Amino acid sequence: MDAPTLTTAYEIIRQPLGEILPKVSAALAPHVPHVDAAELSTHCAHSPFKALGGTELLTAAELAPLLTAGVPGSPWQGTATIGGREREVLAVTSHATVRGAVLVLVREDGAAPVGEDGLAVAQALWDLITGHFDRFATEALPGALARSRAAADTRARVIAELTASHTAALSGVLGVLRSRALDDTTARASATDLAASALIEMRAEQRRDRAIAEEPAQEAFERLAGELRPLLRHSSVRLDLGAPDSERSLAADVAHSARAIVRSLLLIVLEQDSVRRIHVGWQLTEHELRASVRDDGAGALAPCDLGAGTIRDRLDVLGGRLDMDVVPGWGTTITAVIPLAAPAAPVEAAHPLTGLGEREVEVLRHLALGHRNRRIAEELHISESTVKFHVANILNKLDVGSRGEAAALFHAAA
Repeated sequence: MDAPTLTTAYEIIRQPLGEILPKVSAALAPHVPHVDAAELSTHCAHSPFKALGGTELLTAAELAPLLTAGVPGSPWQGTATIGGREREVLAVTSHATVRGAVLVLVREDGAAPVGEDGLAVAQALWDLITGHFDRFATEALPGALARSRAAADTRARVIAELTASHTAALSGVLGVLRSRALDDTTARASATDLAASALIEMRAEQRRDRAIAEEPAQEAFERLAGELRPLLRHSSVRLDLGAPDSERSLAADVAHSARAIVRSLLLIVLEQDSVRRIHVGWQLTEHELRASVRDDGAGALAPCDLGAGTIRDRLDVLGGRLDMDVVPGWGTTITAVIPLAAPAAPVEAAHPLTGLGEREVEVLRHLALGHRNRRIAEELHISESTVKFHVANILNKLDVGSRGEAAALFHAAA
């Protein structure tokens, strides 16, 4: 990419996550003329599907097949069902996230194919953006993780309620239409087919949504194994892996966090000179994931050696805990226990920033740096009155009386 494009990319990734798609669309418009844009990103458990809104009835189900369209790393051009009808699209797929992310640019009917230069810019920009997405998912601060977990839980609950409601309604229709009291056989058969097709599509939609927002446990562990092996490639320490014996799937935030926690624990364990063998395993029960790291060292690790940083912070957000079993002379077993359901207790008390919106967090970050309203307005490209509005909301939500107190809370939560 040339310098102006790199500058544009830098400006894009500085935006709150919810404002990135419009910026990407604007940046690619000169290279790939289009009338609408949408994305489907498997990194995001609570909001994998985003669209600019210009195309009516555009759905995540229509974008899902484009995740596998064409060759990875090479944008695909063709027609696809968008908004209920066939449209010309450019699908840009990136595999920087767990199971891929696709950017779909909806083009004018009959538009000329995009040239090689335009395709290269679109692919490079989307790879950069999705790599940025994946870093957010993998290294999310506790506050962001808490918001993601709460939103994902709400989303899953709404989907389940809607599915149950629609299933009951369609099952009732099927019951009536199958009744022998109806003598119009042809009408009954046609209506039965329609209702049955609707049920099948509804269930398929639910499966597609779960495939986007969840990871099969075995697949998630294999990804972890691929991340751990390079750490010991040139070490004399032997790594044993115990994959979960389960067909279940994990919520994306649980899978991301479990991998991050195990990576951190492994690095701590490797600091012991006496370790020659490490076993990493995952075990799923009905209600929790138990991710363990066991070594054959001197058994001299203490709880304080695990630190009080992001490992415990992540577990606090997820309602989990860290268990440690030390046997002097035989080794240490550290187990991160993560509930598979969202914690019932609210997390706002532990992480006060979770009640802030993305833009409010941006404003608060500048407040923590000591910036005044004019500087904040210039940095975020908004008016000073808008900054004042956000500051007032921040002080109210954090229940503090000054910008200094708000800044202190930000530093404490960072």
